[in-house]
Amino acid sequence: MAGFDLTLFERKPVLGIIRDIDENSLSGVLAAAFSGGLRFLEITLNTHDALLLVNKAVERFPDFCIGAGTVLSIATARKAVDAGAKFLVAPNLNEDVAKFCCENNVVYFPGALTPTEIEKAWNSGATMVKVFPASQMGPDYFEIVKGPFDQIKLMAVGGVSPQNIPDYFSAGAAAVAIGGSIFSPSRMANREYLAIQKNVEEFMFAVNKIYSNINEMDSANHSS
Repeated sequence: MAGFDLTLFERKPVLGIIRDIDENSLSGVLAAAFSGGLRFLEITLNTHDALLLVNKAVERFPDFCIGAGTVLSIATARKAVDAGAKFLVAPNLNEDVAKFCCENNVVYFPGALTPTEIEKAWNSGATMVKVFPASQMGPDYFEIVKGPFDQIKLMAVGGVSPQNIPDYFSAGAAAVAIGGSIFSPSRMANREYLAIQKNVEEFMFAVNKIYSNINEMDSANHSS
């Protein structure tokens, strides 16, 4: 998985989603997100000049893992990878895109909702299946789906907050995503970078707290 550190993502399993950003705000928003602790971020392809923005983000922030979102076709998948995207995200599964990603060793996060869709996405080679919109189903849904599909890695997308992050992870989610609640078009356009950084810090603190508790439990179990 060249260019995508899966081990790091498993330690910092938060994906930022940016939509409708412009070039003038790009560096400020990314710097704020990175300073807040975020390491993985997608720019959706339904953003104006998205491929240019992906390319500039990759060039300006080499330590940030930048991907492309809303990848709906193999043509846009190729263009996104050519622009420097290190992973691809979609609201749905496109089997041609899945095949392209498998053949080219590109990380792919397709969206799915029902158990049948989730299994199909995973068997198509998904690195992790994006359950979207997670807010419509709630954390309990993840626990139910993980019952028969305990090997499938799920990402909760839509309606995730620092308050409910523990519920999603305890229910079996392997990662979560943050988007419009932090990276709103108006906030980015108005260059409210400190507010963005603060909100990202809150998310990352909530996630880090969960993982530190897990590590403490593992250490206690090994020493007993």
